[in-house]
Amino acid sequence: MEILEEKNKNKGYKPILDGIADWPVYQLSKNRKEFLDEVSQKAIERIVEMRPVAKDLFGELESTILREQNRVKRNLWRADPPDDKQFWGKLRDELTSSSADGNPEAQRAILTQIITRYTAQIAGHFKPSSYRFARRVIKFWFSRLLNGARMNSIFGFFKSKYTLRDKMQIVGKVKMLRRLARKGTIVMVPTHFSNIDSILIGWVIHSLGLPAFIYGAGLNLFNIKIFAYFMNSLGSYKVDRRKKSVIYMETLKMYSTIAIMKGAHSLFFPGGTRSRSGAIEQNLKRGLLSSAVEAQRNLFLENKDEQVTKIFIVPVTLNTHFVLEAPELIEDYLHSKGQDHYFPETDKYGSFQFLRFLFKFFTKGSNISVSIGQAMDVIGNYVDAEGNSLDKQFRPITTRDYFVSGGSVCVDHQRETEYTRILSQRIVEEYFAIHRIFSSHLSAFVAFEMWMRKYPMLDLFSLLRLPEEELEIEYAEFRAAFKRVRKAILRLEEKGKVSIAGHLTGKTDKAIQLGIDNVGIFHLNRPLLRNKKGNIVTKDLTLLYYYHNRLAGYDFEQYI
Repeated sequence: MEILEEKNKNKGYKPILDGIADWPVYQLSKNRKEFLDEVSQKAIERIVEMRPVAKDLFGELESTILREQNRVKRNLWRADPPDDKQFWGKLRDELTSSSADGNPEAQRAILTQIITRYTAQIAGHFKPSSYRFARRVIKFWFSRLLNGARMNSIFGFFKSKYTLRDKMQIVGKVKMLRRLARKGTIVMVPTHFSNIDSILIGWVIHSLGLPAFIYGAGLNLFNIKIFAYFMNSLGSYKVDRRKKSVIYMETLKMYSTIAIMKGAHSLFFPGGTRSRSGAIEQNLKRGLLSSAVEAQRNLFLENKDEQVTKIFIVPVTLNTHFVLEAPELIEDYLHSKGQDHYFPETDKYGSFQFLRFLFKFFTKGSNISVSIGQAMDVIGNYVDAEGNSLDKQFRPITTRDYFVSGGSVCVDHQRETEYTRILSQRIVEEYFAIHRIFSSHLSAFVAFEMWMRKYPMLDLFSLLRLPEEELEIEYAEFRAAFKRVRKAILRLEEKGKVSIAGHLTGKTDKAIQLGIDNVGIFHLNRPLLRNKKGNIVTKDLTLLYYYHNRLAGYDFEQYI
């Protein structure tokens, strides 16, 4: 089965639903109170089921409150509620007045307060009027920003000749995605490299004529005012990665599970956060993934016949030459790798800095490619255009069979944990298969690997400390290695195990120059350059390592 199909020819797509009133995300918003009450109640029941003994529940409550008080004291964000300190202090006093072994009513009341607060903080606020306004603003600004590099005068900024589709290529299983969105519920799972990913994938969804998706956005993004406005308008729900307690994680998963069950197309980044190393995510967070598995099981449980809404998992890869946050991300990764420290997600960019970045991003020659992967069921089996699950020999199979025991649907959390593990592996495999390799990715990979080969006695951290004058590669040697790796990439593409950008197949010297010109195009210290002798040099080997990592995992090192 082919992984990629015909490209979007930039003609646009007709909406698959006539109006916003028919969108599942609108129906959730319309019945918001009932939805949030259901999420809270089910989350409370889940925690009580997990901690049935009063002493165990007391311990979970105590741990959660202490974590929250620590967060308020050490890592407070602008997006946090202003009464956080008072709320958690009050709950600490209430918990102290109850005993670990007794007063289960008081413990349940405290649990209810926590989960109700978490649910309200997580919940999105989709409003049709705000959505329409935000869509118009984004379209206006993006189309004008795209013309910035082509303006002859300042007045050219207000003339729209180019569209976002001139800059963005959408490839892959587009027709299948649109077809399946009419038949069931889509859970889109993109790779995640930059804060701009949320905007890009939101535009893709709109561009493909799909109704708005609910999506989990990191709460850190709400620290940026311009992000907060649009995300609050578009129905995103908030994911606070500082919160690791069982109570918070189960509330978040329950929110996702019930929304999916109610037919809301959903999007979340299963990597959990932006890739710090620059590599394609391989160790996915399974919490929200498990919510899709649980939602499918619950739908089978509630509906005895075969006509059950099916949930389709759609992997997506986002590919660019450049990542704004690359210097900070790779620094965090190296600190973590070298010192075994955890660095919480923060953002050093305010609204003004982000607008400046958008202008640069869309007015330079940095193309964007979005690859839509083959849809799967929640077990990781491919599905056909009608939504039928297929085994490895592409024979139809029934998803219900995975959840049935003794003729009825069974609740087996251990089984679902294994299904989620399999699904995460299949998503990663699809990421690698649909990842679109750019010339910049290949140029960075080849250069860094050649320097590693040149200094085999140095570990990574010693290599990154080498002075610039020690880092030069003869162009002829670089060109030969580039050709060898590109040949290996082309062989993989023939097998459907990777995708490549069209510019990578042209003349070698032109592909190399394009790669060098575009890798990290907006960074002050460029990762790759050619010096006066025409040889390959770098102004920032650490940044080069970040962009090199985009091809990690393919085993191309053997061709250097």
